Amino acid sequence: MNNIVLLALIATLGTWLVTALGAATVVFFRSPNPTGLNLMLGFASGVMIAASFWSLLQPAIERAEAIPGMPAYAVATLGFLSGALFMWGSDKIVTYARGRVNHLAGQANEKLNRIIMLVLSITLHNIPEGLAVGVAFGALPRTEISMESLMGAVSIAIGIGLQNFPEGAAVSIPLRREGFSRKKSFFLGQASGMVEPVAGVIGALLVVYVEAILPYALSFAAGAMILVAVHELIPECQQNQKAQPYFATMGIVTGFAVMMLLDVMLG
Repeated sequence: MNNIVLLALIATLGTWLVTALGAATVVFFRSPNPTGLNLMLGFASGVMIAASFWSLLQPAIERAEAIPGMPAYAVATLGFLSGALFMWGSDKIVTYARGRVNHLAGQANEKLNRIIMLVLSITLHNIPEGLAVGVAFGALPRTEISMESLMGAVSIAIGIGLQNFPEGAAVSIPLRREGFSRKKSFFLGQASGMVEPVAGVIGALLVVYVEAILPYALSFAAGAMILVAVHELIPECQQNQKAQPYFATMGIVTGFAVMMLLDVMLG
């Protein structure tokens, strides 16, 4: 059990490290290559959508079928909708907080307020991403961990890590443009991902010690990931759609195909 929690910690430290690498681009560039970022965001969204089914929802349904009392479809649906509603509620809280900050501080610091809320919103939605990784590792077998099950959990961490890179840059580069030093911009950018290891360990511990919630936790993580991918990543990667209509879209398709291939081939 301790090994599973340790694996979850290592995986989420990895996703935080990718956030830090994205934030580190502020040292070299005043603005990242939008084409490369769009491709990365598209690929990450495809990976997350595929992982939500094969690595989270499908295992949730299988495990729920083994638990008497509540139908498996009800557990999966309830968990999935709860995860999506959690992310929606988080976004509403950030939006409300942004309005309050703007109202209290006035328009003089409007740009700074936007940056503060950007850091807050990315930090907030990193929590369910960390939980998703932690839950995926918490779902690993307690006795002998097979390569197939381990790769399923690792693939979720990879998908989340990929979309953390542009998130780190999305925080640090605007801070630099507002006059912050490169050091401070990097520090705040990477700090937005530090909640993921904490959330990952919590998610793994919950699943390890309260195994009955595993099907619900898996589907909850899937709902949160789908909402992030559809509401944030896909619209963001399509910003340059007029110049390159199918570039980001092919990134989405490729990410989905790679994740599907890995999950089906390995598991």
